[in-house]
Amino acid sequence: MDLARDEARTAAKTPWHLWAVSLISALWNCGGVFDFTMTNSRNADYLAGFSPEMMTWVDAFPLWSILAWGAGVFGALAGSLLLLARSRWAVLSFAVSLAGLMLVTIYQFALSDRPASLTSGGEWLFSAALHIVAILLLYYALRMRTKGVLR
Repeated sequence: MDLARDEARTAAKTPWHLWAVSLISALWNCGGVFDFTMTNSRNADYLAGFSPEMMTWVDAFPLWSILAWGAGVFGALAGSLLLLARSRWAVLSFAVSLAGLMLVTIYQFALSDRPASLTSGGEWLFSAALHIVAILLLYYALRMRTKGVLR
């Protein structure tokens, strides 16, 4: 009983921003999971806006890049939920997510023949935004772990 009281006294109080960051990042990362799921399950309604050239490109993704993409999006969503649960595993989950994102980005921008419709520059900006968010979420989880908020 004394041990439980000591742990309760030394546990870091959950800052209000942890809830905000967790919920906003979970919503953000649901978008990535949705895109991955709809694309890879070949949902006709979702893919109706894809050009034939783009579908040919997506169909040519090697298995390792699809697995990296999945690790990126599902790792990020899991990290958000683990952060919400104040779990120390959020850090590992966000690290896996960032690694997956980096691998799929390398494939998409350096190792594949991107369709002309995806070379406008907007894709670079979106990709940069994804990387910035992933890095910031990993950094945030690391800070929360260091402060003792994550158990």
